[in-house]
Amino acid sequence: MRVWAPSHGYPKPRQNGSFLAAAFVLLFLILSASPSANALPAFARKYGLRCSACHESWPMLNNFGQKFKDNGYQLMNEHDSPIWQNPGYWPVTFRIVPLWHRLSSGKQVVDTAAGGSSVGQNEQRITSSGFDLSGLDFHTGGTLEKNFSFYVLPSSDATASFHFETVMARLDNVFNSPWLNVKLGKFELDNLLSEKRILTLTGNGGIYQLYHFVPVGDGNIFGQMGDNQLGLEIMGHSYNDRTRYSVSLLSTSDGQVGLPYGAQSYSTFITGSQAFDAGKLGLQRLGFYAMAGQAPTSWLTSGGPNAAIAGSGTQNKNFSREGFVGQFYFGQHFDVQLVTQHGQDSAWFGQGYGDLIDGVAVNNNTPGTTLAAGSRSPTWNGILVEPHYVYSPQLIFLARYETIRMSQQSTPGTRSDLGNITTYTVGYRYNPFMTSRAGFAWHNEFNLFHQTGTAPLTGSNINSSEVLTGFDFDF
Repeated sequence: MRVWAPSHGYPKPRQNGSFLAAAFVLLFLILSASPSANALPAFARKYGLRCSACHESWPMLNNFGQKFKDNGYQLMNEHDSPIWQNPGYWPVTFRIVPLWHRLSSGKQVVDTAAGGSSVGQNEQRITSSGFDLSGLDFHTGGTLEKNFSFYVLPSSDATASFHFETVMARLDNVFNSPWLNVKLGKFELDNLLSEKRILTLTGNGGIYQLYHFVPVGDGNIFGQMGDNQLGLEIMGHSYNDRTRYSVSLLSTSDGQVGLPYGAQSYSTFITGSQAFDAGKLGLQRLGFYAMAGQAPTSWLTSGGPNAAIAGSGTQNKNFSREGFVGQFYFGQHFDVQLVTQHGQDSAWFGQGYGDLIDGVAVNNNTPGTTLAAGSRSPTWNGILVEPHYVYSPQLIFLARYETIRMSQQSTPGTRSDLGNITTYTVGYRYNPFMTSRAGFAWHNEFNLFHQTGTAPLTGSNINSSEVLTGFDFDF
């Protein structure tokens, strides 16, 4: 669940010394008065666990929390069925973030006025700050009966416009084996590093850029691994959860309902990982993922060559994403998460054929269409490194470095680094309390985002930044 909608393009703010000094004083005071942490809502109400049993820092899971999730939100004991719960128990949690943030975005196109009339355009930096809200999420999940689990998440943006972020039912331990579990619905792809449990909230830092990258001019939106997808998943794991695998068959629709794209538009997502005990260092995990699929580049039309008929997509073209993942622990307080990616799209996507925009096929691959001479498949490589320092179950410091580099542009002669992304994020989350009824975090974060050659008028680089502080709470 992404609780803060992305806001792209904002540069480095001017720091206020007195504000920072006050923040450090407040941090010192809360560290010196830290009460013990307890459990999170919903599942904690059912099982009475401490929060640190499942979370490194909520909402990010630790190894035990991942095992609990893999078991279908069950501890695999005699009380997993809801019939054992108090009749007043209702597994519902809501989450929202009131916040203050400062956004600064360079190279924004503005009209140039002379004598009161617009005479042209130029690029300027636009900076704004103020108090704001994230979206609102309603979580409900658990077991319908032992080995029958579910999760439903209606989610809104900051204006209370709702959609279904997650709706899934799962058959757990089919044939009494943890190696076979079947999930159907709309759900997060089962990658080791979860964007739905991300600890950051800024527009560009609150997503994993690797999971959403699209080359400049590319028309393929369907490889966005960070978005929840519609489909069927089969996953399995060993009894101790050291070995995991999953295979998903997905509609190539980027999670959109109503079959908007057409027949034979399917994707697959495959993951696997193995954990091993490194003694005092802790549990280490290595894995891989691969996403491959087809998406349409042509539609039947009604009312003009670009007025596409929803569901009529044809002339599917291929795309793929693959990489390695790792979780490395260095004792009780420090860990590093790592993701790599190699991506490739069909040359048709690279030339702008692909997604419908409000029923309009901007580039419609009609019969007889040919690609521009020399068109190639765009390819790129990326890496994400995210270290965490867990001072205590209540306080976590985090950082992230992420970079994506184009290795081949679709159109020959295009500058080789067009669209390259580099982003840095630092922050911390302090939880003064977490009980079986509620959780609260004071969240502070700074993000710096850089993209090469994408300024709309001059083709220069874009730098943006965001600083954010807020209260992240659930009940």
